[in-house]
Amino acid sequence: MPWKKSEPMDQRREFALKALGTLNFRALCQEYGISAKTGYKWRERFLRQGLEGMEEDSRRPRSSPKQLSEGQVCEMVKLKLVHRHWGPRKIRTLYHRRHGQAPSESSFKRVLEQVGLTQPRRVREGPLEGGRLSSGRRGQAPNEVWTVDFKGWWRLGETRRCEPLTVRDEFSRYVLELRAMDNARSQTVREAFERVFERHGLPEAIRSDNGAPFASVQALHGLSRLSAWWMALGIDLERGRPAHPQDNGGHERLHRDIAQELEILGQGATPEALELWREEFNRERPHEALGMRCPAELYRDSNRPYRAAEVQLSYPGMATRLVDKNGKLSWKDKKVFLTGSLAGWQVGLQRSEKGQLEIWFGRLLLGHLDPQELDFLRSQEAS
Repeated sequence: MPWKKSEPMDQRREFALKALGTLNFRALCQEYGISAKTGYKWRERFLRQGLEGMEEDSRRPRSSPKQLSEGQVCEMVKLKLVHRHWGPRKIRTLYHRRHGQAPSESSFKRVLEQVGLTQPRRVREGPLEGGRLSSGRRGQAPNEVWTVDFKGWWRLGETRRCEPLTVRDEFSRYVLELRAMDNARSQTVREAFERVFERHGLPEAIRSDNGAPFASVQALHGLSRLSAWWMALGIDLERGRPAHPQDNGGHERLHRDIAQELEILGQGATPEALELWREEFNRERPHEALGMRCPAELYRDSNRPYRAAEVQLSYPGMATRLVDKNGKLSWKDKKVFLTGSLAGWQVGLQRSEKGQLEIWFGRLLLGHLDPQELDFLRSQEAS
């Protein structure tokens, strides 16, 4: 039989002592269940080293040509201390950028574990339900889809609150805006978007949740004053399903990073700190989904420039009416209510095959108007 797992050293000592006086060495090897080659190895080791030689040698090499230098270890630890929430793979990528080469990822994991600077990654127990978007659209190039939301507020000092507006390009992960807002009113957020559009141009679509100021659940097509302006600029609207934040999962992950790395600064979350974090996120942080590239390596400004003076809607072949400040249009000296979100915008009217008047806002059919009774009926899509 071979060496017993519970006491191999005792068996080796016993074998070695018997081997010195046996006349039938091969029979002794068969008795202990080992080959003659193994038997000769242990007998020779006993003759050279005595009983201590019966210990199993460590298979770890006494030296390694790739052993890390003190300078390498210090640099690895220094980068991790600056970027505490980055994993070993991101730290290694940053190391490689700065030095042109880097130790293996396993070396980074080992070093950072030894100094207590890593935490085990939490594993989800099961897949998230309802992870699909209602539209199913995903950005396949820069500026195809932007995502927008407000990061949940945190306190600055005893009286002030910080509730940043975050705007992100879905394809490249590039953070276009990270700004602490005085309030979340439509006009305030519109001014912030005007600055973003002036810097980067217009996207094809913007995805948001169903809350103010991005949407109004009671209005036609869920239009708010802000999203009506986006529509007038030729931007498609996309919204996640109510109570399904995973529909905008990438943006939720961005907010988690902000919470971990910025919110803990408390009073230090100044406009300068927010902008510094945004620049680091865009130009230094590698992303696994981007092949360990930075967002700035993929993002390009839109080829659709923003020109505020040209924001107007035209309706060729249709009658037009201006929606007043109360959300009403005039038809045959009577007022018909549509929605307050469209106050100040022109809508188009054209007669349908059934004799009703279709009312359009840009590419959106709002509903139908009975020209006799002047009753407005929402379209099914607008409900």
